[in-house]
Amino acid sequence: MKIAVLGSGMVGRAIALDLATSFQITSFDVSAENLKILKQRNAAIETKQVDLKAYHQYEEMLKDFGLIVTAVPGFMGFDTLQTVISCGKNVADISFFPEDALQLHELAKQKNVTVITDIGVAPGISNLFIGRYNEEMQISNFEFYVGGLPKIRKKPFEYKAPFSPVDVIEEYTRPARLKENGFIVSKDALTERKFLQFETIGTLEAFNTDGLRSILFTMPHIPNIKEQTLRYPGHIDLIIALKEAGFFDHEEISINNSSISPLQFTSKILFNDWKLGLEEEELTVMRIIIEGRKNDAPVREEFNMVDRYDPVTKISSMSRTTGYTCTAAVHLIAQKLFTEKGVYPPELVGKYKTCFDFVLNHLKERNISIIKK
Repeated sequence: MKIAVLGSGMVGRAIALDLATSFQITSFDVSAENLKILKQRNAAIETKQVDLKAYHQYEEMLKDFGLIVTAVPGFMGFDTLQTVISCGKNVADISFFPEDALQLHELAKQKNVTVITDIGVAPGISNLFIGRYNEEMQISNFEFYVGGLPKIRKKPFEYKAPFSPVDVIEEYTRPARLKENGFIVSKDALTERKFLQFETIGTLEAFNTDGLRSILFTMPHIPNIKEQTLRYPGHIDLIIALKEAGFFDHEEISINNSSISPLQFTSKILFNDWKLGLEEEELTVMRIIIEGRKNDAPVREEFNMVDRYDPVTKISSMSRTTGYTCTAAVHLIAQKLFTEKGVYPPELVGKYKTCFDFVLNHLKERNISIIKK
């Protein structure tokens, strides 16, 4: 099967390299540098420099492909996915756009295509777990904690971003939606801090962010659902100080007859400090906690994942955990293990034990292990 990967950034590159072991891959990106790096890693992958915002070209561009992976930046993710669906193509999507992907469900059904969206690490792996365990027990509380962290802790932030600082700041400023006692509630980001212990890492701090996405609506019967972001201790205090001092404000200010928003200025400064090097070692940490009842008995399940940069493949842990979950979804579609027509977030895929087990085995084969405590 011929597969097109739209976007060849850090995650899109990992996806293309992994899929190239099983399929004929063509990667599309506007960045010649991104495509050059990919080609150096695997010369068999065909690369095409294309402006992926030129949606009118998609029908001709994608006509020879049986399946599409959309790994474009979030700001163009919804339009990209909508256009690919309109072309009648099956899709695995990790663009993580702010719009509701389920709006495209009817279009995908009309086009008779299968779309698995938000299929990364979180959202992604976390959704698969809630979907599977929802079939096996009555869940009363579901919470997950996730973060990407540099191996080397450099003051003051002790953080590196595998994507744009603007996207990270958005995560820190957008109100966080949670489920509490059966109701969707909104709380300020960065609130309800707690400290968690992880083997081989030590203490990390967790705080509210808006990461539940589709789970809020596909799992309405679960009364308590929460997502929190993980960082090294002390990071949150620095971010709160910048936020309260106005460094994340959108309204432009005038400096020497030039206008710039504090957010633009802050993002520019942080870009260099937070930029993750091409071969810089980092790690991805996740904890999933599921509580409820099974066969009239109380149940508590805990799962932990710590994944690290792979020096052999030179692929970051965030790219591995996000990208390889997505490539598992590609195989699910290609092997007809998941054939539902429409748009499906991971929890509606993970409900099927064959799909859930397939994804976890796929990750394990790539040395990504999710350990039950």
